Amino acid sequence: MAFRVESEKDYVFFLKNLLAGGVAGMCSKTTVAPLDRIKILLQAHSDHYKHLGVFSGLKEIIQRERFFALYKGNCAQMIRIFPYAATQFTTFELYKQHLGNLFGKNSHIDKFFAGSAAGITAVTLTYPLDTIRARLAFQVTGEHIYTGIIHAGITIFKQEGGIRALYRGFWPTIFGMIPYAGFSFYSFEKLKYLCMKYAPNYLCDKCDRNTGGLVLTVPARLLCGGVAGAIAQSFSYPLDVTRRRMQLAMMNPNTHKYSTGMLHTIKMIYKENGIVRGLYRGMSINYLRAIPMVSVSFTTYEIMKQILNLDTGMKL
Repeated sequence: MAFRVESEKDYVFFLKNLLAGGVAGMCSKTTVAPLDRIKILLQAHSDHYKHLGVFSGLKEIIQRERFFALYKGNCAQMIRIFPYAATQFTTFELYKQHLGNLFGKNSHIDKFFAGSAAGITAVTLTYPLDTIRARLAFQVTGEHIYTGIIHAGITIFKQEGGIRALYRGFWPTIFGMIPYAGFSFYSFEKLKYLCMKYAPNYLCDKCDRNTGGLVLTVPARLLCGGVAGAIAQSFSYPLDVTRRRMQLAMMNPNTHKYSTGMLHTIKMIYKENGIVRGLYRGMSINYLRAIPMVSVSFTTYEIMKQILNLDTGMKL
């Protein structure tokens, strides 16, 4: 998609939007970092944690590896999430403006396609960092294979097949991103619209600039974001499990079989563990993390837009 920055004002708007998205992503991921780590350990059946539940797993991490182990891999996550979220939110605004004319003024379907396209764009640019972060988060204290972000990236690249290894699990991520990002943005925008239309006196504050003089209150934003996250995760979760299995396949000889392809991995997960204990394993924790994560992400982004005066768009 082509767009042009026609003035210094448009250029500043573009940079501010990147900053708003990046900050939103970092805040949301830091909020749920401990849940992210136990989710990865449960999804990929870590030998030390696979028999545990969410809260017992978190307790075991603290006892076995100390408190800060809850945030293992979060540094790599921050390095990844800033460009990821910045790209996702900014390209969403761009795609939304281009697609808005195709579906009519009162339609919100353009938000779904804009969200999907934005998610695909962002994940394509930052996927190797997600693979590295997953590897670091999966490590257990005393059994480290990688010493840090750079070492993990170089080791994966050299020993497992170059750039292809860093993108292992990419296709299930893309197929999962279409419903996840699409429903996230669509649901949030739709819920925000409904709140402003039907309950402005309870869920909105007056504002001199944005949205015709109204903005959602912070609690309303958190609520809309949480519901949007729950809806999106329900559709995309099995592909998220598939992605993690593929990303972590080479860390254990017993899991090398998950490195051959997306469809083969899905079949193996289903054959060995079924739907509930396989393709939807860790779903409860995913709701616990996805609801506050998406909630904080959208809320922070909306607040950053107000702080940075992003009420008028650039010319596209």
